[in-house]
Amino acid sequence: MHKALDSSFRWNDAAAQYEASGIAPSAKGKMLYRGLTSLLLVTVLAGCTAVSSSSVDAVKLVVQQHRDHSPTAAEVAARPYYQMQASTREGHAVLILGNVDGAREDWYGSHGVVVFLKHGQVVQTAGLSQNLDGLHQSPDNPFARGLQHLNGPLDYVRHEDWSPGYRYDVVVQARLVPAGTEQLTILGQTHTVLRVDEHLSAPAAHYRATNRYWVDPADGFIWKSVQQVAPGLAITLVQLRPYRGKAS
Repeated sequence: MHKALDSSFRWNDAAAQYEASGIAPSAKGKMLYRGLTSLLLVTVLAGCTAVSSSSVDAVKLVVQQHRDHSPTAAEVAARPYYQMQASTREGHAVLILGNVDGAREDWYGSHGVVVFLKHGQVVQTAGLSQNLDGLHQSPDNPFARGLQHLNGPLDYVRHEDWSPGYRYDVVVQARLVPAGTEQLTILGQTHTVLRVDEHLSAPAAHYRATNRYWVDPADGFIWKSVQQVAPGLAITLVQLRPYRGKAS
């Protein structure tokens, strides 16, 4: 079961922001959004105290904010929930954190766009033109240990599921390489971070790509990343108002 976030998070604010973000949806994404509305309605009818009837109405709101532009520090601070900016070639969005289940975080955008993270790594997406249906890590997951602990190149293997096309259980060879210290500025605040490059190769799928992560050297928190969702589609994630309850 997903755990509820602290009382500063409100579904009525969340739903409005969910509809406000601007990454273009797929047909599957529109169905997922309608499903979310139905799920909230069922929760209300069941008498769950976490969601009110006004929250269901709020899911249907269309608020034209943060569409195709970067939010300011004041805009982020004015909204009492965790926020992350996402960009693909299809557009930009401010996603909000809707659920936390252990290390898994569910970040919601408009029209059914959802990005699922574990330890800062994208492990699933929904609602995009191409999606990562699943990422299956090795038992010795370097992201769970924390990328700040890398002392040199590290090779490992994972399996990925991509759609459309039902390309499942694709073997992806990955190499994590520390790339030095950089200065990263987000909303006017500069962070000293470690950059880690991840070189990907799936010979059977004729696939090569590179992910990049900007990592807090203190605890491994990933402030920014550029990650491949599926061949030909990358997503850039920037933490605006970060949730660090499960930092490595």
